[in-house]
Amino acid sequence: MCGRYILRMQDKYLREWNLHGPPAWVTASYNIAPSQQVPVMRLENGAPAAAMVRWGLIPSFAHGNPGKFSTINARIETFAAAAAFRGAWKLGQRCIQPASGFYEWHHDAQGRKTPYLITLADQELFGFAGLWDWSVRDDGVVIESCAHITMPANELMADVHNGGSHPHRMPAILRREDHEAWLKGTPAEARAVLAPYPADLMLARPVSTRVNSVRNNGAELIEPIAA
Repeated sequence: MCGRYILRMQDKYLREWNLHGPPAWVTASYNIAPSQQVPVMRLENGAPAAAMVRWGLIPSFAHGNPGKFSTINARIETFAAAAAFRGAWKLGQRCIQPASGFYEWHHDAQGRKTPYLITLADQELFGFAGLWDWSVRDDGVVIESCAHITMPANELMADVHNGGSHPHRMPAILRREDHEAWLKGTPAEARAVLAPYPADLMLARPVSTRVNSVRNNGAELIEPIAA
């Protein structure tokens, strides 16, 4: 389960992004957490557009109220049928959640948890495959929100993410060439691009437990430490 990630917005990363850049007001963040507003790329009137939405999908039928269960991740095995996500999938409300890296926690033999930062060797700015939805509160306020899809882990992620209530999982990370199919393709075409990212193109390094607190959000969080 991917519950924290980072996003660095330097121009050199944005030049590699093959869609429009995220909104101008987005700044670098080294500890993005559930319920925060995050940038996504989605289709508006048939063209890619950026938006800021809540991380943690609130389905249209929920009247803008978050449920008691986490909806930051949509499992690949069930998202097409699960009540929280099936509406977004059926309506083609697919999005890309840009990231520069994400954190997972490794459990050692003594039960101690060490956070690891996971980055990609071939994409400094990449995208999680996600779903988005909108829901209207009783006071008329519209809440837009998203979740990204998770799947069984590759060899690297199975070793790193070996504990917790949902071990051996990883986010669905899109290859650059699959962005268009995810956003614009048929359901079958979109579903076909969801595959574990190659382990040999992923890098993992242990980082400080300071990332455990969402109050900490600085570049020092991604500095490597001794394993």
